Amino acid sequence: MQSDVDIEFISRYASAAGRSTTSNRRTVVYITRDSITYIMTKFHLKAAKYGKDKVRFLKVVRDPVDPKHQDVVEMTVRVLLEGDIEKSYTEADNSVVVPTDTVKNTVNILAKENPVTPPELFAATLANHFPTKYPHIHGTSVSIIVHRWTRLSIDGAEHPHSFLRDGEEKRLVTCTYKRGEAFHITSGISNLLVLKSTNSAFHGFHECDYTTLKPTNDRVFSTEVEATLTHQPYNTLAAISIAAKSLEAYYQRARNTTLKIFAQDNSASVQATMYKMCEDILTHCPGVEEVAYALPNKHYVAVDLGAFGLDNSTPGKQEVFLPLADPSGLITATVSRKP
Repeated sequence: MQSDVDIEFISRYASAAGRSTTSNRRTVVYITRDSITYIMTKFHLKAAKYGKDKVRFLKVVRDPVDPKHQDVVEMTVRVLLEGDIEKSYTEADNSVVVPTDTVKNTVNILAKENPVTPPELFAATLANHFPTKYPHIHGTSVSIIVHRWTRLSIDGAEHPHSFLRDGEEKRLVTCTYKRGEAFHITSGISNLLVLKSTNSAFHGFHECDYTTLKPTNDRVFSTEVEATLTHQPYNTLAAISIAAKSLEAYYQRARNTTLKIFAQDNSASVQATMYKMCEDILTHCPGVEEVAYALPNKHYVAVDLGAFGLDNSTPGKQEVFLPLADPSGLITATVSRKP
């Protein structure tokens, strides 16, 4: 809190600088003298990050033995920096700002100079770069979206360099890192739309005077999978490089498990099926600390054709359904290892 002496001091300098001011302690006081701006306020910058978002690139990876055989990786990257950057906000001093255009260039340069698969390793490479290169930057938060390209099959044979966009499914990766601390990495699945036309039930639920839903032993089960794997912390970039194959295997296991259990489980509820997915992933992926799912229930309701003498309502005879965009159920869960 300012004392009366402080306020008198401020008033004198404000007068000398030709600037009006006030001695009200609740007022922000600006004083300019010898090209220096003094700002006295009860506020402070609590947190700040900045960087570049939506940096997109496609990398072509050529087989060293057969350059015509190629893979492609398309990513959208966000990089946010934090550190000793307060005065760029509070004093309009840009000397501490690494331009966001530089951040964009860095993404492209490191994509050229380093492997981009698995994306967990590339995210860590980016996260490590900025605190290493710039002493006043203490930490980096990286988010990567991997857009899915699937190799074309022509006359039963995989084509060496042609691909199709296989739906809107995305692979997600985040990596946060602060100098002197561990790397924290997550892997995720997003926009994976699945549907099964039977082997899904929902009955035995709580009923009250507001309940209109009818129990069923057979229904369409559809959802758009959102899943996140939280990996164990890694102390160094070298440790992540060593674990690269495991990180890729964990993601593939999670995706395959999601599809396999979704298809094969005689589902009693979305909750029960989801929990089985989490159990399998944690059982077979020792480097994963926890698994989270969010499964919106995409409803398909049998159309009542009774007015036309057609039975489309009896279980086993339901064939024509109305897709409902909303409202939709939303079921979430996070499963971790016991301490």
